Amino acid sequence: MALFAVASLTPLPLLVAGVLWGGPWVLGGLVYVGLFALLMDQAIPHVAPDAPEGAEFPVADALLVLLGLAHLAAFPLAVWGIAGDSGLTGGERVALFFGWGMFFGQISNPMAHELIHRGDRWLFRLGMAVYTSMLFGHHTSAHRHVHHRHAATDADPNSARRGESFWRFLPRAWIGSFRAGLGAENALRAKGARGLHPYAIYIGGGLAALALGAVLAGGAGVLAWAGLALYASSQLMLSDYVQHYGLRRAMLPNGKPEPVDDRHSWNAPHWFTSGMMLNAPRHSDHHAHPARPYPALRLPPPDRAPWLPYPLPFCAGVALIPPLWRRMMHPRLKRWETKA
Repeated sequence: MALFAVASLTPLPLLVAGVLWGGPWVLGGLVYVGLFALLMDQAIPHVAPDAPEGAEFPVADALLVLLGLAHLAAFPLAVWGIAGDSGLTGGERVALFFGWGMFFGQISNPMAHELIHRGDRWLFRLGMAVYTSMLFGHHTSAHRHVHHRHAATDADPNSARRGESFWRFLPRAWIGSFRAGLGAENALRAKGARGLHPYAIYIGGGLAALALGAVLAGGAGVLAWAGLALYASSQLMLSDYVQHYGLRRAMLPNGKPEPVDDRHSWNAPHWFTSGMMLNAPRHSDHHAHPARPYPALRLPPPDRAPWLPYPLPFCAGVALIPPLWRRMMHPRLKRWETKA
């Protein structure tokens, strides 16, 4: 737990200091998330061991709550620093945008992802609030009701197809997951589910967030909020793109896909970025055990599940350049296609 806490919380005071004091502080969080974490993976080539089966982590949820509440306070602070009367220079505001955007994209996203898989309704609602603040509330429904059911099939909008570039995947997955999540929630209501429709919360909450941006910094605040939200949610989609790229479940004679297996997700063994991202790169085990808390996620051996050649954030950067991405991934993908 010490690694998860230190790796995920350290950027926060650096980024807050950047808002308050500017100067070299504005680069602190950006350098930490964008460079330092990757360098730690390379400087200390270590694979964190699996937790013992059945191990419990009583403070794991406390860290999620701390990060969730910090996110809800930090997002408007970031918007004010970037677009409001913060006294920062244009260059400092740009650096803050990318620093906060990377924090929300690479730490807030996996934190909210963990929360929406919790059985406790208050933890679940905190995760929903985090996604809604990033104008991405529908992911709360689409991820649980669509992605986990249809991962590695064409029925899942968030499973990238072989040869599909990220730039084609992004609009298809965003729109497709919005629609698929809405369809899943409507189906639940047709079966008797009660209460306020989640999409009313997602859309209403998103509009309220943009209104807060306007209060903080007028039209510029609305643009800054929307820009940060788009940047952060795009990083989540980029993670989905990388972690399921090209992998497909075989269809059984009954017309249904085979059960999800370890070989249907790309994993990353790199210790520091895994700590910073709350073990999100241990993706196969998450699909096998969605309710398993992040410190207990296990890393399948490379002969049983595909491993990415570099840390997940670095591979995500490569995925932005489609020819380079295909050159790196297709030989590795071919080996797993022959094992299917």
